[in-house]
Amino acid sequence: MFAKRLLLMFALASLCWGGAVIADDLSTSGNWVYFSDTVMGGRSSGTAERVNVDGQAAIKLTGNVTTENNGGFVQVRREIDAGRASDFQGLSFKAKGNGETYYIHIRNGSSRLPWQYYSASFRTSGNWETVKIPFSKFERSGSFMAKSLKKNTINSIGLVAYGKDHQALVLLSNLSFY
Repeated sequence: MFAKRLLLMFALASLCWGGAVIADDLSTSGNWVYFSDTVMGGRSSGTAERVNVDGQAAIKLTGNVTTENNGGFVQVRREIDAGRASDFQGLSFKAKGNGETYYIHIRNGSSRLPWQYYSASFRTSGNWETVKIPFSKFERSGSFMAKSLKKNTINSIGLVAYGKDHQALVLLSNLSFY
């Protein structure tokens, strides 16, 4: 019986790693860390928490984003083991929010300074929507970084509200590589 279970586990693991997505839902696993522009003197404020909404386990990011005092962001981010995304083409997730545009920030080996990242945007609505963003669509934040994202060196993924004064409300679920 034990041997059958072990064989089944190996079969499922190989299907998950060799198939379209990683079985691990990156939005509900790992340690997500919240921070805002207050780390550099800004005045934005917010919270991040794990929630269950409409039967979806999710990360919820809320806050007041203000550009006052050279600020303008709230973020929740988690680390990723470098090399984990090597065999994939992009990120897939479900999102729901208040109609604002939000961003996925990826940091990798080219992101040496705190303000260096690769970014892609998505717009939310009041309904859960599936979003797929190919790694090729992520744009660098500065000229001292590699022009294109090197997926084999990705070391963190962040959900970010930034760039303008607004109230943030965004939920992220089913985050995985595809």
